[in-house]
Amino acid sequence: MIHHLSIAAQNPKQVAYVLAELFQGEAFPFPDARYPNSYVALTFDIHGTVVDVHPFTTELIPGSQDDTMFQRRQNPDASPYTATHAAISVPASEEQIWAIAVRENWQIRHRSGFFEVIELWIENRVLIELLPPTIAPGYLAFMEPQTLRQFFATKAASTEQKTFHQSATKRVYNENSTV
Repeated sequence: MIHHLSIAAQNPKQVAYVLAELFQGEAFPFPDARYPNSYVALTFDIHGTVVDVHPFTTELIPGSQDDTMFQRRQNPDASPYTATHAAISVPASEEQIWAIAVRENWQIRHRSGFFEVIELWIENRVLIELLPPTIAPGYLAFMEPQTLRQFFATKAASTEQKTFHQSATKRVYNENSTV
């Protein structure tokens, strides 16, 4: 279970307050003065879920052996995009999520496939997959261990079959070609 996530934003305060709104929680300035202009969005749920929102160019790096905490630095050449994303259950309804996205002018879409999520692109750069109460049960059912094992076993078998076929085709092509 993920209890804590850090992301970077162009406007950390605004993003933290929007996340807190989605969580029906609260946002506060980051409680450590070494992280100016950083904020936290708190859910106050039973899991202790917290999202830290740091200024866009902030990078968290390992500290030395003597440090009690990780360190931070600024990277003016940071990419505006990241591979980091999270799926988060929220008490906000799908309608509330859409209204917030429209108000903030952030990209949003309802995605279905293996499971449904609401893709919300924070500042149109960072993906958060939101699971409102109407969607969360389907996601959680898909993520049950038995279902997940079966899904990955089927996908692995399919991938192995394709890989074997591609290797066999390549081998036949190489045997028949003259170089």
